[in-house]
Amino acid sequence: MPLVDLVMPKMGESIMEATILKWNKQPGDTVKQDETVLEIATDKVDSEVPSIAEGVIDELLYQVNDVVPVGAVIARIRTGATAANASAAPTSQAPAYSENPSPQVIHRPSPVYPTATANNHTASPSGNRFYSPLVLNIAASEGVPLHELESISGSGNEGRVTKKDILRYVAEKKAGHGHAYTEAPVREYSTPPGLSAPSHTPARETYHSNAPAVTTAPQAVYSGNVEIVEMDRMRRLIADHMVRSKHTSPHVTSFSEADVTHLVQWRDKVKKEFEKRENTKLTFTPLFIEAIVRCIKKYPLINSSLDGDKIIIKKDLHIGMATALPTGNLIVPVIRHADQLNLTGLARQVNTLADNARQGKLKPEDTQGGTFTMTNVGTFGSLMGTPIINQPQVAILAVGAIKKRPVVLETSEGDAIVIRHMMYLSLSYDHRIVDGSLGATFLSAVARELENFSLDREF
Repeated sequence: MPLVDLVMPKMGESIMEATILKWNKQPGDTVKQDETVLEIATDKVDSEVPSIAEGVIDELLYQVNDVVPVGAVIARIRTGATAANASAAPTSQAPAYSENPSPQVIHRPSPVYPTATANNHTASPSGNRFYSPLVLNIAASEGVPLHELESISGSGNEGRVTKKDILRYVAEKKAGHGHAYTEAPVREYSTPPGLSAPSHTPARETYHSNAPAVTTAPQAVYSGNVEIVEMDRMRRLIADHMVRSKHTSPHVTSFSEADVTHLVQWRDKVKKEFEKRENTKLTFTPLFIEAIVRCIKKYPLINSSLDGDKIIIKKDLHIGMATALPTGNLIVPVIRHADQLNLTGLARQVNTLADNARQGKLKPEDTQGGTFTMTNVGTFGSLMGTPIINQPQVAILAVGAIKKRPVVLETSEGDAIVIRHMMYLSLSYDHRIVDGSLGATFLSAVARELENFSLDREF
């Protein structure tokens, strides 16, 4: 009876790994096609992974809380088998654990992960040696150059460097053991704080080494009256995403202000009738997105991404809107083909996605494929902000709180000081692609769109 590999699915353009939250099936359990096998989580959304075949779960290759790269084999399904005859078939089920398990050596070929390159070929920075995207990302984040990476002795299949190897090397280097790394991993390997190292085998492993064990770094001591709170899973993923964005893109932020008096007055005038007729609320968000879409069409380079030395200009306008969750975390649902929606369609999409986000009902596709992001920092009273780019996009626009202020207004009879509804806008952009002239021009165009809003507009 043939075995079918179940792999970690790709959850979005910028997502390279996911965390296993729960296994719904165990070795020996029968499973139907499209039945949920496990639940996973990324920094964007939780999701379920269905079975791609009908049969019996043969083995699980990862444990709960393991962080698994996209494309890695996570389980194997024996097709044509039933629960009654599954035990007769040769399997490699994970052994049961006890508090003091006896050491054992487990041999299993390491899965080959896809890289983040456009053609999905395996990563091979030098010669024919394979490095997974996870290893390359860790090396870049920890400042490990290629020549050091090549000196690491890998414990994976055919000497490949695993995530555990690179983390061990970094820990040893920080502990002052030099740059040489020749020892194999030892049993009960401890990952440095804040990083998780998923094993390619679900059981503990035993290796033989004559080298001394790595000295564990002393734990931080906090003085004074403090409370230590562990980050929840989503906050850890968001933190990693933010740091990665700052490491990837040289951020520049431009600022502008807009007189949105006409927009505010028009919305106040029509919002009750709009809700009664369209059965959905009219917030400021769809009005902002409408203006952004018009300006992206004028300056399409804002709606792009970078792949090596290639600029990928996106023809589809999928606008992400940062949404605050009850936990305090943020998530970015995406309004797909925003340029093809009228104001009513945008309002319905905004309200539906925001409600689903707060209730934990977003689907994986609801957060995928964004090409530009807007965040409303004014929701919580901020006048302006310097948002971090949502990779792999190249720009993100923040709108601040709308405040009444006295401003100088030019009239046919001369200048006058009047009370107007004013709002600050800020645009953070990737300076590798977007120069200051383009960033400022696009931002000013959005401000003019909002300022020139017509009080006579129909909806």
